[in-house]
Amino acid sequence: MSVVATVAGTPVETGDVDAREAVLRTSPQTAALPRPGTSEGRQLRRWLTQLLVTERVVVREAEALGITVNDATPDEEAVLPDLTARLEIGSVAVGVLADPLARAVYAHLTSGVDVDDDTVADYLRRNPRRFPSDSEADAMGKIAELLRGAARRRVFRLWLNERRAALVWLAPGYEHPGDPRQPDNVHRH
Repeated sequence: MSVVATVAGTPVETGDVDAREAVLRTSPQTAALPRPGTSEGRQLRRWLTQLLVTERVVVREAEALGITVNDATPDEEAVLPDLTARLEIGSVAVGVLADPLARAVYAHLTSGVDVDDDTVADYLRRNPRRFPSDSEADAMGKIAELLRGAARRRVFRLWLNERRAALVWLAPGYEHPGDPRQPDNVHRH
């Protein structure tokens, strides 16, 4: 088996990607998946590689930080409450955050992230119609929650990107699906 990536020197093999793809291909979503061997099929394998290495980065970093899943670990809905949250953090991070350990790391890394009252008030001034039926206090509370969630997701996303850059090596052909240097990344209409 060939190595498609390493995480802190530990190999990720083609068999790992094959196994993850096999699980997808037996799921109810199989009809929506691209055919194996096509450009889109190779892009799927690149994405699965990104997911695998990111999962391993999270496990490694959780061990290094002494983080475990506990009663305070947020559920997925708390971390990713809507489609906007999922889009802003990216599909690989969304996939990783399905795991409670990743959410425990997320909670640890973002526990001190907050937004100040001026930022909340500024948002309300710029978006007066977003919460028109709420009292100002209720609107401010909802805005604070919204902005705090976005700030926390940004902190996690940036941390994840930094840790992957430091720990992950990808073999040629297993680059990020959006990497313009790989041959299947073409823009078509």
